[in-house]
Amino acid sequence: MQGPLAMGWRTHLIVLLGALLMAAVCIRHYNKVDYNLAAQPMDDLAITRDVAYLPGGRHSLDIYAPRTPGAPRPVVIFFYGGGYDSGKKADFAWVGAALARRGYVVVMPDFRLYPQVIWPAFLQDCSAAVRWTHDNIASYGGDPSELVLMGHSSGAYNAISLAVDRRWLEDVGMDPGRDLRAAVGLSGPYDDLPATNPTTNRKVQTIFGPKSQWPDTQPVNHADGRSPPLLLITGDRDDIVDPVESDILAANVRKSGGMVTLIHYPTLDHAGTLYALAPQNRKSSQVMDDITAFISAARTAAAN
Repeated sequence: MQGPLAMGWRTHLIVLLGALLMAAVCIRHYNKVDYNLAAQPMDDLAITRDVAYLPGGRHSLDIYAPRTPGAPRPVVIFFYGGGYDSGKKADFAWVGAALARRGYVVVMPDFRLYPQVIWPAFLQDCSAAVRWTHDNIASYGGDPSELVLMGHSSGAYNAISLAVDRRWLEDVGMDPGRDLRAAVGLSGPYDDLPATNPTTNRKVQTIFGPKSQWPDTQPVNHADGRSPPLLLITGDRDDIVDPVESDILAANVRKSGGMVTLIHYPTLDHAGTLYALAPQNRKSSQVMDDITAFISAARTAAAN
């Protein structure tokens, strides 16, 4: 004999397994495409690999830039995702190529991951990469006064953290409101307290340290109205990071007097917001068009 509680748990388990199966199907679908291979050839780009921004280890970055001469270009610093414990820049060369082909100089750093480090070491690495970019990108055709941070998933957490939580860039002598033109987050976890997220595992709890500091780790708690303009992109079919996290951050930014644009894509899931950056049948996606339009508007607003 089964009571209502037991039946409720069974229903919850079935729903959870169904969501995981859908996520696996999405991942298999995306993995059918080798995006790095599809981005070839890249001889239209000037690519510089493995430039050290700090000594040793994973402290290196790749740079993608159009080969065509011209005035200094806006710079996108892209942080890849991977749950804080996986990922490498070489896997996302296609992102660098896609953005460079839209006229940006693109910087893609590696940074330390769990279990080598926990929060906030990976944010400190990302800040160091931004500092290096500010000081050196002119030599690669970029404009150091036009820096845009961008990331997907945990990489969006990194990008948006640096934009709204001033202490990380201040540690390297920068100010996010002054030195960043904008920041773009794709499917980012911005209000993902381990204590309140039922899918969070012990790994993430360890990464974010003692429970007493968890609120301090979340970008949503640092919106003070002084960040650069933010673009928050989320897919309504995301079953990895709840789209409401973008809603909550956007509301907090607006409440504090900051500038934020929030876009929901009804047909996209967690990975879809990233893979939408790849040209489909030689045509740009709506996501890429929206990102470039946002960056252009932020640059125009700053110039006026």
